[in-house]
Amino acid sequence: MPGQILRELRAHAPFTLFGTITGVIIMLFSLKLPYKVSYDIFYVLHPLHVFLSALVTAAMYKLHTCPSIGINCIKGKCNLWALIIIGYIGSVGIATISDSLIPYMAEFLLGMPNRGIHLGFIEKWRLVNLLAILGIVIAYFRPRTKFTHAGHVLLSTWASLFHMIMAKIEILNWFSFVTIFIFLFLAVWIPCCVSDIVFPLLFINKKGGER
Repeated sequence: MPGQILRELRAHAPFTLFGTITGVIIMLFSLKLPYKVSYDIFYVLHPLHVFLSALVTAAMYKLHTCPSIGINCIKGKCNLWALIIIGYIGSVGIATISDSLIPYMAEFLLGMPNRGIHLGFIEKWRLVNLLAILGIVIAYFRPRTKFTHAGHVLLSTWASLFHMIMAKIEILNWFSFVTIFIFLFLAVWIPCCVSDIVFPLLFINKKGGER
């Protein structure tokens, strides 16, 4: 598993870097946005991130435990409750780390005046939890991973970015610019790979069934 994690992180680093660059470009044109606008944008991007994350995480587990669709699964291989729990924790839990906790660390380090954690599953609990469940349900019947993972990475980057924009950086010097770039990259690179790939595979044995 450590070797697999390193391989996945290496493979996803270039696309994550591309996403980070798009985030920095967006940031340069969005620093003057009012708090309410940044807040609203964050709560569009973050729930969508949770939805795609749930879709990919649950699909990864489903495809490795039972390639069949829906009720055609062989009994005993695809555990629906395990699918729900893995999909929920792997999306809501890890998306919260990616979109809220890691950006907050950058905000705290830079002393941003409006810094805050903004836990989506609490502040917008109906929306975030509903989209997580919807992603899991779709993954159960139509498991797909490739396109949704790419979309997940970009949404995660932009959600983390607007979490920082909400905090209102006052001076954008070279130190703050580099700090934001690094934290934006880390907020997506490790959590997204863990959520989409590593986390669901922890519950699958080498023969393709559950542990």
